Amino acid sequence: MFGYVTICKPELKMKDYYTYRAYYCGLCKVLKEKYGFLGQMTLTYDMTFLVLLLTSLYEEKPTHEQNRCIVHPAKKHDMFFNEITEYAADMNIVLTYFHFADDWQDEKSKVGLAGMRALRKTYLKIREKYPNKCEKIRRCLVRLQKAEKMREENIDVVSGYFGELMGELLLYKDDVWKKTLKRLGFYLGKYIYILDAYDDLEKDRESGSYNPLLTLYNDERYEEKCGQMLTLVLAECSSAFEKLPCIEYADILRNILYVGVWNKYDDKQKQNTVNEEGIKE
Repeated sequence: MFGYVTICKPELKMKDYYTYRAYYCGLCKVLKEKYGFLGQMTLTYDMTFLVLLLTSLYEEKPTHEQNRCIVHPAKKHDMFFNEITEYAADMNIVLTYFHFADDWQDEKSKVGLAGMRALRKTYLKIREKYPNKCEKIRRCLVRLQKAEKMREENIDVVSGYFGELMGELLLYKDDVWKKTLKRLGFYLGKYIYILDAYDDLEKDRESGSYNPLLTLYNDERYEEKCGQMLTLVLAECSSAFEKLPCIEYADILRNILYVGVWNKYDDKQKQNTVNEEGIKE
């Protein structure tokens, strides 16, 4: 479900792109150093956004290194990382552990069981460090999974559970920005969930899998309503962001929230247009 919160590279200045990539590579480095190859495999663009947002808000200075990696072995690349990167890496592992656990419990997936066993000790160590946060994330996922198993048709309800999870992830400190960050995360999470459902609808229709948009699919205004839902929740998300005193990296963050998050939706629209033209021919 992650991977939607990314940049729109053509709309980004090159210096900002290199900064974004440096934070992305920095998160990859921290994941590998703390949790090995499996940790590195959990790398997401979404957590890079979290690192940039919280680094900008709290003016956390990064450490700068230049290193080679398995993906780019020929040339050294800039890497930025700080304490917030460490936090994001920990949360990546927590989410991945719960994902594996869910796959095992629901589908008896051997991959899920293997992943859960591989991350069990690591997850328990992180839980010792963030007991309240891990419990809140677990509860959000339990409510989400319960709603999905009951095939909840109200997408506002089910997306709200994922929104609560994202809101919790953005709460790095218990301070004056807590409510604003939680609101930003809540609506960003709703956007991610709705867009994921929109993106997977055809596949879910064919497989018979749960998708809260299935009941809306036969509506002649389906595309219009989906676009409106996404626009409304993202407007709330962006409104919350603009209340934060983010100065450094503000252009990158706005690129993500105003343009980049629409990448997958725009790709889907182009695909739909091609399919419609193919049918007409």
